[in-house]
Amino acid sequence: MSALQKLIDKRNNACKEALDNLVTQASPGEDPVRLLQDAGRAFIPVDPTHSSEPEAGPSRLVPEPDERPTITAIVEEIMDQPWYKEQIVHRQSFEPKPAQLSTLNPPPSDFVLQALSESRKISTFYSHQSTAIQAIRDGFHVVVSTSTASGKSIIYQVPLLMALERDPGAKAIFVYPTKALAQDQKASLEQLLFSCSGLNHLKVATYDGDTPQEVRSEVRDSASVIFTNFDTIHASILPHEDNWRQFLKQVKLFVVDELHYYTGLFGSHVALILRRFRRVAAAVGSRRIQFVSCTATLANSGPHMQKMFGLHSNDIVVISEDGAPRNQRDFLVWSPPMVDPAQPALGKASSIAEASGLMRFLMKRGIRVILFCKIRKVCELAMKTLKADLSNEGRYDILKRVRPYRGGYSREDRRRIESDAFSGQLLGIVSTNALELGIDIGVLDAVIMLGFPMTIPSFRQQAGRAGRRSKDSLVVLVAESFAVDQYYANHPEELFDGKLDELMVDVDSKVVLEAHLQCAGFEMPISSGDEQWFGPSMHEICEKSLTKDKDGWYHTHTNFLPYPSRHVSIRGAQEEKYLVVEIGQDNGNLKNIEEVEVSRAMFEVYEAGVFLHQGMTFIVKEVDHDNKVAKVVRADVNYITSPRDFTDVNAMQTHRIRRAKTSLAYYGKIHVYVKVFGFFKISNKTILDAVEVDTPAWERYTTGFWLDVPKKTLDLLRSLQVNVAEAIHAAEHAFLIQFPLSEDVKTECKAAEKEYKVTESTRKRPARLIFYDSIGKGGGVSARAFDNVESTLEQALDVVSHCSCEDGCTKCVQSLVCKEANQVSSKIGAMIVLEGLLGRESSHVQEDILIEPYMGPDTIVDAPPVAALEGIEVEES
Repeated sequence: MSALQKLIDKRNNACKEALDNLVTQASPGEDPVRLLQDAGRAFIPVDPTHSSEPEAGPSRLVPEPDERPTITAIVEEIMDQPWYKEQIVHRQSFEPKPAQLSTLNPPPSDFVLQALSESRKISTFYSHQSTAIQAIRDGFHVVVSTSTASGKSIIYQVPLLMALERDPGAKAIFVYPTKALAQDQKASLEQLLFSCSGLNHLKVATYDGDTPQEVRSEVRDSASVIFTNFDTIHASILPHEDNWRQFLKQVKLFVVDELHYYTGLFGSHVALILRRFRRVAAAVGSRRIQFVSCTATLANSGPHMQKMFGLHSNDIVVISEDGAPRNQRDFLVWSPPMVDPAQPALGKASSIAEASGLMRFLMKRGIRVILFCKIRKVCELAMKTLKADLSNEGRYDILKRVRPYRGGYSREDRRRIESDAFSGQLLGIVSTNALELGIDIGVLDAVIMLGFPMTIPSFRQQAGRAGRRSKDSLVVLVAESFAVDQYYANHPEELFDGKLDELMVDVDSKVVLEAHLQCAGFEMPISSGDEQWFGPSMHEICEKSLTKDKDGWYHTHTNFLPYPSRHVSIRGAQEEKYLVVEIGQDNGNLKNIEEVEVSRAMFEVYEAGVFLHQGMTFIVKEVDHDNKVAKVVRADVNYITSPRDFTDVNAMQTHRIRRAKTSLAYYGKIHVYVKVFGFFKISNKTILDAVEVDTPAWERYTTGFWLDVPKKTLDLLRSLQVNVAEAIHAAEHAFLIQFPLSEDVKTECKAAEKEYKVTESTRKRPARLIFYDSIGKGGGVSARAFDNVESTLEQALDVVSHCSCEDGCTKCVQSLVCKEANQVSSKIGAMIVLEGLLGRESSHVQEDILIEPYMGPDTIVDAPPVAALEGIEVEES
């Protein structure tokens, strides 16, 4: 047999094998021959003058939204598939609820009603809409807390139209937490105004960091409504209030959407920005501005609005009775099956593969899906998996209607994807929580969450993205192996019935208040009468930190000039970024594809590593750390890379000492050190190679506090064979769970691959609970935790010791934001540590308590003392 004939036979056998595989794997109704033809197109040279994307044949059409199957039928079909292996561990249906309608008396003008009918097909109001609009008419401030997709935007848009009819010179400010949401709402209002006779000449405009300098004065002079954010109000509008006076004099309505977004340190900054705004507006004669807020996931909406805006409770109307209809919604908890039930050691199937496979199944049946991922890398991995699987199936008709969306993409890419999403052209979106808030993303039928999304409010926000067209919808939580996911998989009722935590803002923080008083003093000199805006602490701070003139007015200290707002970052310091550029085939034609923050760049752009962007793989060829540029080349590889790194958080110098029962807490300077020393090449969970790299370490200094675990407690843990690292890590989380502003405080999370090494490690960590301020955030939040260290420790111990769970849960020692997924954790160890710090006998450690002994190496050593400033006295609690 000739060599040529052998090649022909080999090709024919390969084609037959591929065809046989497609015959067995094809979904019902799909033509395996067509699948093979489509799959082969990727390897056939094409005429470059023609489109390289094949057209979908008649048998491959995706049903239109109005023709798709019901969700009930879809779920039943899933359960009949040969690949279904009892992945659905919980199913819950929420029955339809009829609308509760109401009327406005007197009704809006015929022009407004006609505009609502033409632009939104609205002919009547839900009960909560009419109640809220009437309250605004009556002069009250309003906060509306109803479900997602309940028509909350109508609540402030209709009063705006009525105000503009009365006074065409009236102005409004609409504030949104994300630019994507602002773009969506701007388009919605433009459509409504265009349909309203007599108002269709009025302009609305975006005014934020992306607004070109040359058009900003035009926006101030001609726009009736501006769409903005608090960053812009803080850094651009208030410092230049003299340019905005004419606009501010006419402001009648100030809307803050997604009120639950503003909490913690960021919420505290925003609350003081609102007070600065009210102060300036009142000074220019605008004393009757009405404030309207909306939220879907807020437990204490009335008190939270009161605190955020500095309003009196009697002036606020709280509306929480939801009159919007709700069609049937099915909720599934999906647990990936075992790879091989006969070999449990192989673990479970990939959650990414399960989520992307389910997404493909739904899209083929006309179900429009958004897949939410917790972090950017998982978003890219999910998109990469979808691209590969859809290409292998020849479903380019679906692939060209799927887009990833996350932070880091260029402004042009984000706007293009947003446009496709808003118009309903997309069949699937793979996103981080960037599309979680309020956006009406076309006609979505299903939400898939790849892992529990950090918090219950986020879960409910994401679930609300589907079913926004009064159609039945599906929500699927694909549970990962992490403890938090497994907790909610075993307690799914808490996802919908669990109580929401109250949000916290701290307008009395002297660090934050001083920063905004410096800004306020620049906007207008401060007098004693400004206590109404800033509270009684204002006088002490002004005397100490601002400059007082001969007439008793306070001005910004010279250290903050010329523009104090530039010294006050409300979201934390703007982190430096690496620019990722793609190198063309000729080593020229550099194309900017993404910007990556320095703190992330070290884990994503190391030489020879794989960089993921919009589902495509690139190899990092060169990293210029001096100029912060990473050069990458497009490469289709069948592996990803995972960095090998370590993080050290070390106490450097003690500035304060505080007694907490029998222990001492120390506050001072903290050093954070992160080093990436190599990476793994990984394919299908298998490590192909371990590569060493030489990258510079990432080092930052911040402030924080620490508590050293007593020697007696360490001896007890070791005598009971409790892993000391597990105990310390769980105790750190227990403390933070009980501290209201914990989202702005970090701790040193323990990584399983380091703590459970078989061989003894030379890198030991001190027996210390350590907490520090988020890098760049400022605000001194850890100082507040330090000041309340004793009471927080006692509360943590009380909760942990009385929690009914066996091994720890999200209420006691499992953190929703642990970057190491709570894999190194011991509830009993946390109790022993907390009791030791408070000087109590370990009453919970009885002989009959079963503790699985830890037999591995000990990674913890006694904590050494930290040098202290001279003259420090111990503060008593």
